[in-house]
Amino acid sequence: MKLFKITFVFYFFVLFMSGCDSNKSAPENSRFSILDYGAVGDGATMNTKAIQTTIDACADAGGGRIIIPKGSFLTGTIILKSNVEIHLKRNATLLGSIHQSDYPAQAVPKYRALRDEVGFNSLIYAEGAENIAITGMGTIDGQGQLQRRLDDIPEGEKDDRPKVIMFVSCKNLVVEDVHLQNSGFWMQHYLNCEDVRVTGISVFNHSNNNNDGIDIDGCRRVIISGCSFDSVDDAITLKSTGMAMCEDVTITNCIASSNTNAIKAGTESSGGFKNINISNCIVKPSRYTGKSVYHEDDPGSGYTAISLIIMDGGVIDGININNITIEGTHAPLYIRLGNRARKHKADAPEPKVGSIQNISISNLIAHSTGVSTSSIEGMVGYSIKNISFSNIQLLSVGGVTEGNYVTDIEEDDTRYPEPHYFAKPASGLYLRHVEGITINGLVVGVEEKDERPPIWVEDVSQLLVTNSRIFGPVKSKTFVGGTDLTDYKIEKPLGWKGKLIKLK
Repeated sequence: MKLFKITFVFYFFVLFMSGCDSNKSAPENSRFSILDYGAVGDGATMNTKAIQTTIDACADAGGGRIIIPKGSFLTGTIILKSNVEIHLKRNATLLGSIHQSDYPAQAVPKYRALRDEVGFNSLIYAEGAENIAITGMGTIDGQGQLQRRLDDIPEGEKDDRPKVIMFVSCKNLVVEDVHLQNSGFWMQHYLNCEDVRVTGISVFNHSNNNNDGIDIDGCRRVIISGCSFDSVDDAITLKSTGMAMCEDVTITNCIASSNTNAIKAGTESSGGFKNINISNCIVKPSRYTGKSVYHEDDPGSGYTAISLIIMDGGVIDGININNITIEGTHAPLYIRLGNRARKHKADAPEPKVGSIQNISISNLIAHSTGVSTSSIEGMVGYSIKNISFSNIQLLSVGGVTEGNYVTDIEEDDTRYPEPHYFAKPASGLYLRHVEGITINGLVVGVEEKDERPPIWVEDVSQLLVTNSRIFGPVKSKTFVGGTDLTDYKIEKPLGWKGKLIKLK
């Protein structure tokens, strides 16, 4: 009986381990090596035809795994098809061509969105495919630094710089473990896709203009987990460039660095954003030390760590952000409702003003940040509603004295939404046109003497502040300053000796 139990346990252990071995996910007869179809990994031979022939053969056989072995395989656009996985072995590189002619525009997709007037350009492309994957420990290098830049494109001519990955209206897709670098445009764009899983990848994208790390655009049921992103433009970006809502998205256990915005929903917002969960992430300065495309004076720090933005209609509803560590951005949090009202296609109706509501942010620490201040900014007549902060530490460099900050900030609802670089009138939180905000466990701190109130309000109602305290030389005479505050309860911060509230 004892021998039977040991044998039984051993059998299931072997079965479990075999199931966990990703190398056994495709039987030998469903593996297709690009070498068998004429590919040459010398970094110079053009392999577009050989790789595409391999993909086609795999798809015709019912699907399987395309093997890219050790070597450097130069290619232009390849089309990924249903039930096909591209697997890059360790020390394998898929190398993008530097010539725009090797990235022909694909047919305009059935799903219509911004920038699709004549079809998209990409290194790896798929539309309407199911059960597709890009996996392995190899590298995909777009060579974007050798492609033309945005400034080199004549006025009126289409911006045809290729992305590395472009999937449109695809279902059940996986991108896992690979290293992605040097795109000519955004690194990877998932548009109107469903059941997307991006895990364990690393992205380094500092080679051209508009070098986003990842763009999830109007997709449903998305998991981004265990990844690292370092990009000159937005690192992790949720968009809605068409009428499909971006919803049911989890971003967790990631590291994001950007010269602009690290984790962002917007600015394109036609379909809106719903049910987004962001947790256990680190935002830190970029490790890139070269010349920045966007601001040469401070290439390492970004504009914002977390941005939630509605500009082109649509809604933000149901956002949960938890366990975030932020180092060194100019503005840790930026929540903005505006009215650029850009159409996602020419014949679409003009978008109405959107809305932002139901946001929870907890267990966040931001340190060594700039003086732009975290802010929540709605519009006159269109307040941002139902926000809760819990256990939030906002620790900036400080150093702003009386008279050296702006209290009368222009309301420009149509400008591109980024925080102003000048010092706002709060050392911690700037709130304008907000209805219903709860702040529990707020710590506002500065490294150098700062005379701004920790909180500044303009047209704010239903404000509850409890369990707050100050850290460092915050020298304001008032805890909450501003104008037009109604229906509020504000507890005196621990150890605060100045005036609690002073309104103009």
